[in-house]
Amino acid sequence: MSNGLIQLLDPEAVVLGSDASTNEEIIRILASRLEALGYVKSSYADAVVRREMTIPTGLPLERADNVAVPHTDPEHVLKPGVAMGTLKRPVTFANMEDPDEKLPVGFVFLLAINDKDKQIDTLQTVMATIQNPAVLDGLRTARTFDDVRAILS
Repeated sequence: MSNGLIQLLDPEAVVLGSDASTNEEIIRILASRLEALGYVKSSYADAVVRREMTIPTGLPLERADNVAVPHTDPEHVLKPGVAMGTLKRPVTFANMEDPDEKLPVGFVFLLAINDKDKQIDTLQTVMATIQNPAVLDGLRTARTFDDVRAILS
């Protein structure tokens, strides 16, 4: 079930155990990785941060460390990819279903998608992964990309 996500992750765009203290900080850390790797334009990070303020992406999973799946319009993307970050301490994202509710988020999957059809497929792949508590527990303790690969494969 999780095999699809490992295909989408660039090892250089995975940040494990980040010290980021805000949702904007982790978005910018991951976006800078995607930009350096040639996945997105320099406008991408600002566009994701702006979108997150108006259309939040926090997903409640009834855990102490929920998930967020920030993304933005295809015009800021050069080629499709996904960056992933785990956080030492959860940061606050707004709930996508109830923007007034704040969620502690410990996992961020930053999507860079330049095709709306692929966006749905990618979201479904991420959703399939995050619905497995054992996978999230494994990602929480992962220290290397090889650990991530073993968990998602």
